[in-house]
Amino acid sequence: MSRRGLIAPHGGKLVDLVATGQRADALRQEAGSLTRIRLGEREQCDLELMAIGAMSPLTGFMGRAEFNSVCERMRLPDGLPWSIPIICPVSTEQADRLTVGQRVALVDDRDRLLGVMTLREKYAHDKKQECEKVFGTQDAAHPGVAVTLAQGDVCLAGPVEVVTPRHEPEFTERRLPPARTRAAFEERGWRSVVAFQTRNPIHRAHEYITKCALEICDGLLIHPLVGQTQKGDIPADVRMKCYETLLAGYYSARNTMLTVLPAAMRYAGPREAILHAILRQNYGCTHFIVGRDHAGVGSYYGTYDAQRIFDEFEPGEIGITPLRFENSFWCKRSGAMATDKTTCSTADERVSLSGTAVRDMLARGQRPPVEFTRPEIADILIAAMGK
Repeated sequence: MSRRGLIAPHGGKLVDLVATGQRADALRQEAGSLTRIRLGEREQCDLELMAIGAMSPLTGFMGRAEFNSVCERMRLPDGLPWSIPIICPVSTEQADRLTVGQRVALVDDRDRLLGVMTLREKYAHDKKQECEKVFGTQDAAHPGVAVTLAQGDVCLAGPVEVVTPRHEPEFTERRLPPARTRAAFEERGWRSVVAFQTRNPIHRAHEYITKCALEICDGLLIHPLVGQTQKGDIPADVRMKCYETLLAGYYSARNTMLTVLPAAMRYAGPREAILHAILRQNYGCTHFIVGRDHAGVGSYYGTYDAQRIFDEFEPGEIGITPLRFENSFWCKRSGAMATDKTTCSTADERVSLSGTAVRDMLARGQRPPVEFTRPEIADILIAAMGK
C-alpha cells in the first residue's frame, strides 16, 4: 500500500502523459510541420491508456528489447511483469521515410492530432512471435491474431506526449482516469476495491460473483471495456444501459462504482488477464475477479488457463490480488446461485444456457429464465436486437 492507503501503481508511480496549457499549445503548433502517423483503433486505445496512466509505468510505445522481453518472459527488461507488447506498427514504406530522433505527429483515423512521439527506434514487427506467444496461435480466425496480421511490418518506438487522449469520447461522465478513480475510492473510504472486467451484459452468474467478491472488499468497481471489440459483440452503449439498470436496482450505491475502460479487446485469454489486472491496479483496485475463460474466444484457451497464469509470478510481483471464481449457475436444489464447490446438485438441477441459446431467445423477443438474467436486462437486449 502507498502512504495514503491506496495500492501503489504498477511500477510505483502513476504516469501522466497529457500535456496541458502552454505545452499543449506548443505541441499543436509543432505538429503542423511534422510527419503524421495514423494510428489504428488498437493503438489509439493503447495511447489513451498510456496517456492517463492506466498503463503505468509505460511512457511510450515499446522498442525491440521490450517487445522481445514481454513476448518471451512476460516481463519488461527490468523484470517488472507485463504480458502484452504495446507497439506502434506502420508500413515499411512509412517507416523508410522516418529517421531515428525525428519527432512525428500521432493522429486518429480522421487525421485529428492525438500527440507527438520522439522516434527512438524502428524495428521489424515479428508477427509470428507475437501471435505465438501472446495469443498462443497463428490462426487468422482468432480476432486478436487477425488484427495483428493486418498491422504494419515495422514498429516505431519512443516516448509520447499526448495532446488529446481521444476525440469525441463515449461515456465522458464515466470515463474516469486512474487519478480520479483513486480519488473517488479515497473519498468513499475504500481501502480494498475489487474490479470486474466485462465486455458483455452482466447476467445472474456475474452478479453472483461480483457480490461474493464485494463481501470481502470495501468497494466494487464495475469496469466494462468500451474500446475496440470484435464484430458480434454487444455494442457498448447497449451494455452501458444494462449496467446502469442493474446497478440501480440490485447493487448498493454506497459500495459500487461504474466507470469504463477505454481499452482494445485482444481476446488473448491468459495473457490478457494479466494485463487487465495490471490496468486495474493502476486504477487503484486491490483485487481483480478472474472467472471462467477470462478474455477468451472460441476454444483457443482452457477454461481456467487465465487463472493459472497468475501462478507463473511470485507472490507480490503483481500487486493486485486475483480472485478466482468457478463457473456459476442457478441451482434448483439450493434455490440459489452456486458452483461445483458449493452444491451437490446434478446437471438437470442447474439452469445454464449457452450464449447461442440466449441470443436465439432474445432475437425471438423471448426473455431467458429469470434464474439466468434479470428481466429488465433481457428487455434492454431484446429492444436493441429489434432495431
